[in-house]
Amino acid sequence: MKHCLIVDDSAVIRKVARRILEELAFTITEAENGEIALSVCRDGMPDVVLLDWNMPVMNGYEFLTHLRQAPGGEKPKVLFCTTENDIAHITRALQAGADEYIMKPFDKDIVAAKLQEVGLV
Repeated sequence: MKHCLIVDDSAVIRKVARRILEELAFTITEAENGEIALSVCRDGMPDVVLLDWNMPVMNGYEFLTHLRQAPGGEKPKVLFCTTENDIAHITRALQAGADEYIMKPFDKDIVAAKLQEVGLV
């Protein structure tokens, strides 16, 4: 079973994403900010990270930068999942190592399509 780390400061978004990903046969770990997410990754890299941009403590961009520099940090597919929809944010995320970009709000079809694009379903 594939493992997904959901990183978002919104408990509601984490709950919705968890429900969708569990239906797609993923095991789930949650983190409410990038700092906690990095700690989770140090314990074991997930197959995919569903990552919010705007979070307290450590935002998604900072997390992604640290993740990609960590041992094994090139492994997880990273799907930025955010309301930031301008081309500058999208370009910055992709240049930092994101594999795909999902706009909020999202549904199961969107998440499944993006996971298929990165080769995980």
